[in-house]
Amino acid sequence: MTNIRVAPDVAALARTAANTIQALSQRAISQSGRFTIALSGGSTPKTLFQLLASDYKEAVDWENVYVFWGDERCVPPDDADSNFRMARETLLDYVPISEANIFRIKGELPPSDGAAQYELTLRGVFKDQLPRLDLILLGMGDDGHTASLFPGTDALNERQKWVIPNHVLTAKQTWRITFTLPVINNAANVMFLVAGTGKAETLKRVLKGEYKPTELPSQLIKPTDGTLVWAVDHAAQSLL
Repeated sequence: MTNIRVAPDVAALARTAANTIQALSQRAISQSGRFTIALSGGSTPKTLFQLLASDYKEAVDWENVYVFWGDERCVPPDDADSNFRMARETLLDYVPISEANIFRIKGELPPSDGAAQYELTLRGVFKDQLPRLDLILLGMGDDGHTASLFPGTDALNERQKWVIPNHVLTAKQTWRITFTLPVINNAANVMFLVAGTGKAETLKRVLKGEYKPTELPSQLIKPTDGTLVWAVDHAAQSLL
């Protein structure tokens, strides 16, 4: 099931996502004793994390939240480009979550080693079963990529491994480590956060245009037995 939720601006978009996290976490913890979530990087999640760390500090049972990342740049955890660092400085340092429940991707390792180690981490937490996270947060790039699944990369075809390294041929060539499609599409809930007029044309192509997943990897996100939500602001949905 796919649905689109439109918020007037980024602040309201963050509030929508925070309310979703609160509701899903309460349900998951009551049913299984824990809530598993994969975070993403970017400016819109940063606003969300800051809101969670303030208005939702008491509303979420952080002691039973397990935090993962859908992707990471191959940089040390204190690097300015680290998704982990951004989440730590805006959210994790401000809520009562145990360090034992924070599972970061070790971007400081060689890419293949970091990916292999993170898959082992997932196997440990999910008992060697294909991970079914309660919620995976995703962004969408101007080029239609999501997580670190970029247009034209081999990562789009991976169906066996859960986590892989991916070399990104952008203006700033970098190695990334990313969840693969089997992990993302096995989640109970997937939520895209998309904001700004700069994303409007790409969002229109992904949602309304021709199916070209090699060019627009975000089109490949189709939970097999879960809910897909596109949480967007007015600016991003202006061309829909």
